[in-house]
Amino acid sequence: MTLGDCYNVTAFTLLGLFDDPELQFPVCVLLIFTYIIIFWGNFTIIALFSTDSHLRSPMYIFLFNLSITDIASSSNILPKLFNMLFTKYNMISFAGCITQMYFFVTLVVTELMLLTAMAYDRYVAICHPLNYIVVMSLRYCVILSIASWIVGFLDSVAYAVIISNMYFWSDRPIDHFFCDLSPLLIIACSDISMVEMINYIEGVLVAFSSFLLILVSYIYIISNILKIKSAEGKHKAFSTCTSHITCVIIYYGTMICLHIKPTSSYYPKLDKLFALVYVVLVPMLNPFIYCLKNKEVKKSLFSLKSKLF
Repeated sequence: MTLGDCYNVTAFTLLGLFDDPELQFPVCVLLIFTYIIIFWGNFTIIALFSTDSHLRSPMYIFLFNLSITDIASSSNILPKLFNMLFTKYNMISFAGCITQMYFFVTLVVTELMLLTAMAYDRYVAICHPLNYIVVMSLRYCVILSIASWIVGFLDSVAYAVIISNMYFWSDRPIDHFFCDLSPLLIIACSDISMVEMINYIEGVLVAFSSFLLILVSYIYIISNILKIKSAEGKHKAFSTCTSHITCVIIYYGTMICLHIKPTSSYYPKLDKLFALVYVVLVPMLNPFIYCLKNKEVKKSLFSLKSKLF
């Protein structure tokens, strides 16, 4: 590879999900069906929160924002993937690639912040129930939600600015189905040490610190639940946390496998699988995990259904 192959490129080629063309059509149909479930599942939560005043409690404010991030994250990636699978046109413009990467990082960080805020909400509800209404006021929850979005949008600016000024090998495709950070850096012919350093620093400041806050919150939560004498009381207290714990495990497990590692450890097939879990499975499961066992949401859903039909 010569230096002459290194350019300020105007477009990239995405290799997509699979090498086998026979798998593309059935996978595309399955993903479209999944995308419909993601959209309507999360849109239902947004609609319920917007129309039912009984759901204006702290947990549902965070869940409302979480549903927005789920719709946005899947919409940022899946429509382009559908177009690639149907038309076989795997090109993406340089500006489109940087934009897709920017919003991907933004939504990842925003969701991490929201999950941390939800853990704090559960901590206050179980460990300080008498002060819950005062501490987790509507105004404070809105501030936490807005702060989560601000951190998300600001966190990804450095990546977008640095990568948009980098040079890439003109004849190397991106071995992924969207513009993720690691596959982009692999085909870069500029120095990537600055981006990797920012990735590690922000990984510690954002991902690790938020995970640590969630972990500390649940240490206090579990210790307080164990002090409850009745089995029914323990079960009721713990059941309010199971949905959040499930989402945290899936989300953080996926993010650690995708991003908390050096660029040289990028394995296309494995990383595509983890990325698919984040882009498809997490947004699809969130509405069901949070709502299937929630009596208030079920009641609101039946009320909305009766009004519409």
